[in-house]
Order: sequence, then structure tokens, then C-alpha cells
Amino acid sequence: MGDAILIAAQSGRALAQAARRAGLRPYVADLFGDDDTCELAESVRVMPGRFGRGMVPEAALHAIDALADEAGASLGLVLGSGFEDDPGLIAELSRRHRLLGASAESVALLKDPFALAALCARLGIPHPAVTTEAVADPANWVMKAMGGSGGGHIRAASEAPPEPGHYHQARVAGRPYAVNFLAGVGRIEVLAVTAQWAAPAPDRPFRYGGALAFAAGEPHPLPGPLRDSVIEAARRIARATGLTGLASADFLSNGATWWLTEINPRPGATLDLLDRRAVPLLAAHVEACVCEGAPLSIGSPPEDAAASAICYALADHAPVPAVAWPAHIRDRPAAGSTVRRDTPLCTVFATGADGESARAALALRTERLRSALNENTRTEEARV
Repeated sequence: MGDAILIAAQSGRALAQAARRAGLRPYVADLFGDDDTCELAESVRVMPGRFGRGMVPEAALHAIDALADEAGASLGLVLGSGFEDDPGLIAELSRRHRLLGASAESVALLKDPFALAALCARLGIPHPAVTTEAVADPANWVMKAMGGSGGGHIRAASEAPPEPGHYHQARVAGRPYAVNFLAGVGRIEVLAVTAQWAAPAPDRPFRYGGALAFAAGEPHPLPGPLRDSVIEAARRIARATGLTGLASADFLSNGATWWLTEINPRPGATLDLLDRRAVPLLAAHVEACVCEGAPLSIGSPPEDAAASAICYALADHAPVPAVAWPAHIRDRPAAGSTVRRDTPLCTVFATGADGESARAALALRTERLRSALNENTRTEEARV
């Protein structure tokens, strides 16, 4: 089949980087066509779409088909974020290309909030209540888009019924975490239990900000028995749904209790943090998807901690200036392109001896970047 691999996602850079680390040649379709994506990929097609709100189906099909023609024989197609809201599109892609990852049927079940809630109830997994009805106490609920990603689709609920294509989910106490894992047939290997945080905007209070993978010897903020119970829940969900490949289970926890909120049946935003093992994670992902029953090999975790964050623009960059981007800045917009305020500008990455030092390095690098781009962070902090 060769060493070419097709990749489609809102942003395909992390998957392209993982493909190169695995010795593969990526052909990428995404929304941005960032400079480092173009450097990593054999070919890039930019698709229309809105970050966090899915793809334009016909445009996605055309872009991926065109890349497949360029690549010739390929291992298959890996989907990142942006397809979860359209299992029908995933099904059509699986008819045209070998799908390396969750099936359309698995995605349809896992991203249907009511099917997931019913599955959690059957498996005895704590999950917030969901409804498409109006709620009498909206302060205790949020409104989410079905199949949305990145947290930007989550808003405060009102007394009115949810908008079409949305639903209400009960608010529960806790900070956001995720179990990141590789799934085979009925089994998983855990990569990490990462911490997450939001980057609030005035109309998007739960917008995804970044994530942290703790150092190997560092005490985790969540107790071991609680983490074990979430991991077992992820294992049971993977077994019940036939989930395969890299995936994650988002949950909220206050340290004493926890609630599963989402399953992401695809490689996610933590790929940069986690793909630092001796075994390249995309190679492990492909093997888990094509070699049924094969052992899941992921190697030992990195010794140090790592953190990454989406740097959202604090002002319009029209055009983006020519910048000598340091290596820790990723998803780099092309000079002369346009990045609007409050949209993703780039991703910042940092490591450290422990989580605290990794977060500190991340904050310093982000501040230096904003200073270089003449973005006024004090004004932005006051605005938020």
C-alpha cells in the first residue's frame, strides 16, 4: 500500500507531524493550509468550513478525493476534528477510501448526546442529564451543538428551548480533564489523563484553551482510584461501540466525583503532547485500525511534562506579518494571510520538569509572541 496517508481535519498539522514521525508521507486537507502544514505534507488542499462547526461536505469529498488521486496507493484516511457532526459524510468517505479510525456507526452513536446518555446509563457511567426541552432553571444548564468540537459551541442556557441542532446539558461541578487512549477491538491502552482549560471569549465562555500532560513521576491532581474509574468507563464504552484508534474521553471532576461529558472518537488536540514516546502514535493508530487482535503497543510515557495552547488573535492580523517563528510555535499562518480577532492564530507548545513549570514556560512563550505581534494583552484581559 505504500507509505502515503490521507489526513483531513480542521487543522491537519499535528496529524501531518505525527505521520512524518511515523515514517509516512501525509496528504492533508484542512481549513487553514498553515505554513508548517505545507512544509510537512506532500500536498495540501484547503477546504471551506468554520472552525468548530464542521465541514462543507461536497468540498471535503472533493478535496480528499483529489489528494487520493495525487497520492496513488495509500494506507488510508485519518480524520481529525470537524467531521463528528456528520456521520453521513464519514460513511461516504469510508465508501471511497479506507477509513483509519472510528466507523461512521461508532461516531453516530458517540456524538448523539441522547444515545451516549443512554449508553452511559446502561453501563452505570455518571453523565449529566441532557434534553431538547426548555429548562426552568437555565443557570444550571448549558447549551451545546450536536457534534460540536473545541468548546466554542457551548453557551449558557436560556429559558427557551435549544436552537435547532443543539441540546441542553446539565451543569456539573469540576475542572476539565481527558483520558487519552488508543483503542483496539474491545480494549484500550491509556496514554495519559490530561488537564484542560478554557480560553473564554465574550460569547464563547467554554472555548478550548489548552491542555497539560503531567510528568511521569509527578503526583496527579486526581486520586488514582478516581482516574481508574474513568479509565474503566472509557474501556467499557470502547468495547460497547467498537471504537478503534486514538480517542479521548472528556470529563469534569472536583477530585471526589466525576462526570463523563464527551467522547472524541478521533486523534485530538493533545496529539502534540502525547506523541513523544518511542513508538510513534500514528503508527500505533494505523496498526490498531488495520490489524484486528494485534497487541496495542504504545511504549513508555515521556519523563517530562508538556503543555500546549491555542493562541487566539487579540486583534485582526490583515495581513499576517512575515515572522521568523520559533520551533515551539506551531500551526503558523502564512505571511500575507488574514487572521481575524478571536480566531486561532497559532498553537504554542512547551515542556517542563513538571506541570507547573510547563505551564509557566507556555505562558512566557505566549506573552513573548503577543509582544512580538504588538497585541495588547492587558486590554484583552479587561475585555474578557
